[in-house]
Amino acid sequence: MNKEYESLFTPWKIRDVEIKNRIVLCPMGGTSLFGWMEPNHFDKTAAQFFLERAKNNVGLIIPGIAPLRDPILNRWLYKNKRMFKELKDYMVEIHKTGAKLFVQLTAGFGRSFAITEPLKILAKNRVLAALAKPIVDVRYLCASPSELPSRWDDSVKCRALTKKEIEKIIYAYAQTAKLCKEAGVDGVEVHAVHEGYVLDQFTLKYTNHRTDEYGGSFENRYRFPVEVVKAIKKECGENYPVSLRYSVVSKTKGFDSGALPEEKDNYKEAGRDMCESERAAKYLQDAGYDMLNADNGTYDAWYWAHPPVYMPNNCNLEDVEHIKKFVDIPVVCAGKMQLKEASEAIREGKIDAMGVARQFLTDASWVTKVLEDREKDIMPCIHCHNGCFALTHYKGVANDESLSEVMHMSRCALNPTTMTGDKYKIKKADKSKNIAIIGAGIGGMEAARVAALRGHKVTIYEKSNRVGGVFNEAANFDFKDKDKELINWYKNQLDKLNIEIKFNTEIRDISDLDYDELFVATGAKARKLDLGNKIKTIDAIDYLKDKTQVGNNILIIGGGLTGCEIGYDLVNAGKEVSIVELKQDLMVTKGLCLANSSYLRDFFKLHQTDVNLDSQVKEVKDDGVIVISLDGREKFIPCDTIIVSIGYIPNPLITKGKNIHIIGDAAKVGNLKNVIWGAYLEAYKL
Repeated sequence: MNKEYESLFTPWKIRDVEIKNRIVLCPMGGTSLFGWMEPNHFDKTAAQFFLERAKNNVGLIIPGIAPLRDPILNRWLYKNKRMFKELKDYMVEIHKTGAKLFVQLTAGFGRSFAITEPLKILAKNRVLAALAKPIVDVRYLCASPSELPSRWDDSVKCRALTKKEIEKIIYAYAQTAKLCKEAGVDGVEVHAVHEGYVLDQFTLKYTNHRTDEYGGSFENRYRFPVEVVKAIKKECGENYPVSLRYSVVSKTKGFDSGALPEEKDNYKEAGRDMCESERAAKYLQDAGYDMLNADNGTYDAWYWAHPPVYMPNNCNLEDVEHIKKFVDIPVVCAGKMQLKEASEAIREGKIDAMGVARQFLTDASWVTKVLEDREKDIMPCIHCHNGCFALTHYKGVANDESLSEVMHMSRCALNPTTMTGDKYKIKKADKSKNIAIIGAGIGGMEAARVAALRGHKVTIYEKSNRVGGVFNEAANFDFKDKDKELINWYKNQLDKLNIEIKFNTEIRDISDLDYDELFVATGAKARKLDLGNKIKTIDAIDYLKDKTQVGNNILIIGGGLTGCEIGYDLVNAGKEVSIVELKQDLMVTKGLCLANSSYLRDFFKLHQTDVNLDSQVKEVKDDGVIVISLDGREKFIPCDTIIVSIGYIPNPLITKGKNIHIIGDAAKVGNLKNVIWGAYLEAYKL
């Protein structure tokens, strides 16, 4: 192990519970041991997920939120006694590994509940809501401290929780915690004065407009989480550990508006500022909380709690280090934490442990690999949220994800085996085959890796002199260091598996190849626009290959993710940028988490970037373009360079044939999850 990381592998205590190292597996929606958006039950898939990571040297495990009241069928969690008997047997297995486990319990989501379009209809229609209530009570799931607009659709008004409902929630916390203690669970975590969930909404002035004892003064706003911990301690004893998921600073300007890292203190905080947080952290500690599991943000500034690629590494560390000065209990910091910086902060006593979440989805054994000094073998999380938290929101649509996707969060775009039990576990094939793969992009490399692990002989034919395909260009941003690491990870895996790659070999006729099975991974080609030659016009990929070829005033046609990332890159480089998008919002696509897209939308607002929605280019002149909106309004935009980013179309060498598999963008253009999962499953079937 690298000596720099030694502090990460020292013991520490929460109350009398000793944790063997300073690595905390932080909670993620979709990994609850009690199920997720389904009738509560002991979830064996989640249990297997955590046990595997416990065997791989994690110190403290905190599974994803367990709703105190079943989101489906409305049963209280503490009434399901059989489930806790299964939990007791499971805790014996966890403790054999030396790991400890806390169960995270949630009061609910409030206005942050990610309603899908069908649920939005129920939320807005009292009659339909009443009919559906025995199965799914949407009005309760969205209930908030006050009547508030939903984060996902401001036309949906979330009702206020009643005092009787608050009392029932507090009672449920205590009873459920008692059952956890009896089952051998090492502690519980209260979810949460964090991220703008319902307890946090009670603490924040901009979401709490109550006039009773749960609103108004500081003490009243924090009354709910205080009463929760006191009730748990009364039922479980003072020495039973209770952690609190805590957002140090809300980083929020108001409804649907976050503050970017570059703004620092140059904005008006609508939620909890640092001054209030200094007081709140001590107040909550004195009420009985034994640990702060901390980061920043709310759903209105979601990129702090779920940092996408654009957020800096260790983005919450400075604030969490500061708040530790005001408490005597352990403090954990999460948010794109890096080993070196986390180790240093722990060594200097600035934090007590490193919180990590989605890296555990990508690579179950990454902690073991750190201990064995095998960091190059760690498959990196690239912060895409495509598989783990693909809650998509844009203008006109609440949450553009299917119920199936919402129910199966905490999958991984890069690793199809995550949270799928043994369903896709790789096994040796009965018969070894000769596999030919055309294209060494991500899809081709993934198919090669899986096929080789299954015992097949694999040869890749690549027309260029490098692996990675177009993903090399996609990774050509300063903020995509993890994408670059992913390419290198694939290189290392192919080398270890002795997979032959024939570079500078373009296949034009498959009859030249000797194979039992052929994979076509030739990618996609950019859609073109004929705009004449009055202004220099290039494709998105051309820009990513050579960024020096643009001028100072750039028009981007296409406000999808690629176009917006190029716009972000150009604005940061000091260029004047305009974006023209035919749809009603930027980044209108499924599979793109709101944490990612809201960062870019807030960035363009902050920098007053010229964004033209519901619009298209009508005419190109010598010094700019005329853009026309769908309602007929015209606008002249001066520019010296046009970047066309209007998507891609599959470019397969061949479309069908015996024992031929078309994979990746050659089959259907999509995000990285589509590419990797498609390639994996095709190779898995061989």
